[in-house]
Amino acid sequence: MATTRKPLISGNWKMHHDHFEAIRAVQKLAYVLGADDFAATDVSVHPPFTDLRSVQVTLADQKATEIALGAQNCHWEDKGAFTGEVSPVFLAKLDVEYVIVGHSERRELFGETDEVVNRKVKAVFRHEMTPIMCVGETLDEREAGDTEAKVTRQVEQGLHGLKGEQVASMVVAYEPIWAIGTGRTATPEDAQAVCAHVRATAARVAGADAASALRVQYGGSVKVDNIVDLMAQADVDGALVGGASLDPDDFARIVQFHRA
Repeated sequence: MATTRKPLISGNWKMHHDHFEAIRAVQKLAYVLGADDFAATDVSVHPPFTDLRSVQVTLADQKATEIALGAQNCHWEDKGAFTGEVSPVFLAKLDVEYVIVGHSERRELFGETDEVVNRKVKAVFRHEMTPIMCVGETLDEREAGDTEAKVTRQVEQGLHGLKGEQVASMVVAYEPIWAIGTGRTATPEDAQAVCAHVRATAARVAGADAASALRVQYGGSVKVDNIVDLMAQADVDGALVGGASLDPDDFARIVQFHRA
């Protein structure tokens, strides 16, 4: 792999696994993964909110594991009259390390704007967690040749007001919306082109040093049979894995791409 940035493989469980299923999944994952895997790759799992405490305790019981606990979303305010929302304060108290922000499903289904995403990114940093900020285009935008314009806007506005060291420490996940849960995957070359564009845009916003350190994941129907080719790309620093992360055996094999 051409980069010296340590890869991050993240499992986004979305609205799957109750807390009993979550406990079993992380126990199995912790059993399958070994010290050599964690030396090569950072790993995070992102259960539903109702599972977080159970997964936190389970991971703490697995003394040898370095699986990081992640969340799928948060509110930008610490507290308030926001029925149904979850404060970043609550996540930090549960030892959450990574928070997904601006996933395409949040943007497309729940109307999150670039401004909202930026506020959430800042909230995650405020409580010393790491944001995984998602960007990506629809099929119509891709076919119209608007991929770069869409991703440029999302990156610029998502990173607005951040310090260079914050950009350097965070993660941006490029997720072509047309590839999420569809079985369609961007070719490794397509993924590389857009991930490189994400980095170039970050360099204009935050400087070359910050952009060089920034980790850029690819997400969108990542599976065991395509992870090695994706991770061979110079600007792909990991993967945000959806459906394939629900099976601990499959997810472990994705994490272990470095053994291929």
